[in-house]
Amino acid sequence: MPSILLIHGGSTSARYWDRLLPLLPVPALAPDLPGRGERPADLMKLTVEDGVAAVVEDVSGAALADPIVLVAHSSGGLVVPGVLRALGARVGHLVYSSASVPPEGGCGLDCMRPRHAEGVRKALEYARSKGATVTTLDGPAPDREKARTQYGGDPLDDALVDYAMDPVRRVPDSFNVYLQPISWQGVDRALPCTYIRNLRDRAVPLELQDEMIERIPLATRVVEIDGGHVPSMAQPETIAELLAEVCETLAAQSASPTF
Repeated sequence: MPSILLIHGGSTSARYWDRLLPLLPVPALAPDLPGRGERPADLMKLTVEDGVAAVVEDVSGAALADPIVLVAHSSGGLVVPGVLRALGARVGHLVYSSASVPPEGGCGLDCMRPRHAEGVRKALEYARSKGATVTTLDGPAPDREKARTQYGGDPLDDALVDYAMDPVRRVPDSFNVYLQPISWQGVDRALPCTYIRNLRDRAVPLELQDEMIERIPLATRVVEIDGGHVPSMAQPETIAELLAEVCETLAAQSASPTF
């Protein structure tokens, strides 16, 4: 059977996947990107390549079976091309969940609404002039009611608000990674891809998701989910079923004789 590699998005950690992991049908690995968990890092200097190196390091130290299903959420998509180049033929399928896909040579700012991207640019320029660090979050949000609806989809209940706002998951992060150029050069264009289009996503609205889908240089199928930005947290059973189907397809292909 295949295995699954889970790459979390911004302002969270590998613990984002805690509700999904027990439901997966095959072994899975969820690395912490730099600056999270056991990987301290200078957020002012953090780069996409640092994230790629961290993922590859964890994969190298784990007994993941091939083929690997690579799953990326939100800005975790920025490290995907680099991880694919490093792992090569070990990856059998790519799954994106409202993931960031810049245009070739573009950066994470190209995956934001224009007014948000411009605000980030100005904040970063000012921070650098002062030698300060600008982070996407300063830690757990004090406003629980805002947290219920900030992702879109159905409002989070009390248990999910506690889960999402837990300091092991809601962590400071760096805007610096949104400035790094992203390229698909050297990636196998025959790799199949699935993009999870979240219909009520507030963080990445549908028009932005559709732009991202058009930028993927792979054969991509689109699967729609009636939910918000964090389906692996709010709807883990749905995501687990989708990943089980992907794994079954890969397993069947691997078992088919070749001539």
